[in-house]
Amino acid sequence: MSAVRFGVARVSWHLVVAITLEHDLIAGTPDHLKTWRTPAVKSDVETLNPTRVKLTVEVSYAELKPSLDKAYKSIAGQVSVPGFRRGKVPARIIDQRFGRGTVIQEAVNDALPGFYQQAVQESSVRPLGQPEVEITEVPLGEGKDAGELKFTAEVDVRPTIDLPDFSTIAVTVDDVEVTDADVDAKLEELRVRFGTLVPVDRAVQTDDTVSLDLRAEIDGELIDSADGITYVVGIGTMLPGLDEALEGATIDEERSFTTTLAGGEHKGETAEVTVVVKAVKVRELPDLDDDFAQLASEFDTVEELRTDLRDKAEDEAVFRQGVQARDKVLEALLEQVEIPVPDGVVEDEVHRHLENESRLEDDEHRAEVTEETRRVLRTQFLLDAVAEAEEVTVAQQELIEYIVAQAPAYGMDPNSFAQAMDQAGQVPALVQEVARRKALAAVLEKAVVTDASGNTVDLGDDEDDDAEASAEADAPAAEEKPKRTRAKKPAADAADDASAAEDAGEEKPKRTRAKKPAADAADEAPAEDAAEAPEAEEKPKRTRKPKAEAAEAAGSAEAAEGAEAAGTQS
Repeated sequence: MSAVRFGVARVSWHLVVAITLEHDLIAGTPDHLKTWRTPAVKSDVETLNPTRVKLTVEVSYAELKPSLDKAYKSIAGQVSVPGFRRGKVPARIIDQRFGRGTVIQEAVNDALPGFYQQAVQESSVRPLGQPEVEITEVPLGEGKDAGELKFTAEVDVRPTIDLPDFSTIAVTVDDVEVTDADVDAKLEELRVRFGTLVPVDRAVQTDDTVSLDLRAEIDGELIDSADGITYVVGIGTMLPGLDEALEGATIDEERSFTTTLAGGEHKGETAEVTVVVKAVKVRELPDLDDDFAQLASEFDTVEELRTDLRDKAEDEAVFRQGVQARDKVLEALLEQVEIPVPDGVVEDEVHRHLENESRLEDDEHRAEVTEETRRVLRTQFLLDAVAEAEEVTVAQQELIEYIVAQAPAYGMDPNSFAQAMDQAGQVPALVQEVARRKALAAVLEKAVVTDASGNTVDLGDDEDDDAEASAEADAPAAEEKPKRTRAKKPAADAADDASAAEDAGEEKPKRTRAKKPAADAADEAPAEDAAEAPEAEEKPKRTRKPKAEAAEAAGSAEAAEGAEAAGTQS
């Protein structure tokens, strides 16, 4: 063990320590810090800029003494000194053989995180990320004349935000309007979903559903292949040039085309793709009559079905109006409030994001990620400030509902997802996310929202409904909940079951080719699924409670990958 000797009473020793200090994600002090019983340290705070402070901390010899004793014991257990058993080497012998500086160094490094935490707690600083610590003085002697441990710590902090009167925020949204054409489109969509795929013996045409095999080569080397892919010709969701190559092709005919791969390890490279059509089918639609209404729903007539679809379309329009109000209110609030963002936090997040993507040298992408990260951080700081000002609290049931809603997005059941988040220490981040959603809902409640016709839009609902809507709105489209889809009018659900039963054998192969470049686009849904995609993304039929949906704006990243910034703050 090398000795570190201090030849003067005051030294300059630069030390960057990685301290992950948990802090209350909404307001106040975390429980584990509230129970701290160690004597307080002396600390002063100097504000360097709106997002960075400098802590000057002084620790008496008496407060450092337990760490010194621990250091002596630790060193005694590591070294061998003739005449003494391991672990029984006296302190004076350690000082003689290895230097007191070695002991002080170990004691300071061991105690520094705790002293830093105390200083943060006592000064009410809300740090972001890791501090930069400089030790300016260490105690060289013993007893009252030994001197003190003194250090400074510079750290990025959350900015102080002055919030406006939320009732002064006014936005205008679109009218809720449903036309006959909208209803007709939904009827047609329902017919498509109940349509039957029928094999045909002819050349491929646009809108045909085909089963095909793909092979991709670069410079004569096979780099990818996929068989049994189901694709609807003309929707353009696969490889560029595929639709043109398929047009007019017959069964078992081989055609080739050149394309640029959209994903995988060969993303962006030019490949020669060979496609072979194995089957051609057309979708025959049922007649739009009362028999169809009875097949597709619980209604006896087409008119009753049409009325139900109109009601659903109105629900969707109301939902879209609420989402629009949410987005506009958040944007208006961001424009009114000055929110400084720590450059260091942004740089760390951008670097981590680009490093994960192996794109550290991509300056154009760096600029995009930087802009998105700043936007996400500004939104998070703003909503955290709102949550604190509005004294937002998160009930256990609200957290459970959020976990249940998020679990399917990770391909996990709620219990497994909750356990994984707990083991990763991410439960506080989930609580913070729910608080941000509720904070934005509180702003939306007080803002003035009018439609294009000048009518006031009422976005209010009771608190229980808000929590339910917020949780369900985050669930993926695949996780349809019967109570949100008008269980008494199961047209859409019945159509999904029918379509799934019919296409199960046809569409299954493409689900296993996600990571193969030539088949990347093959993972796209067929036309009937593609037609449903926009609806699924907006999740309009989930709820008529747009206020609760306002909370979605707080999410980022999961977003952007900039949402990873939440991890740094936590």
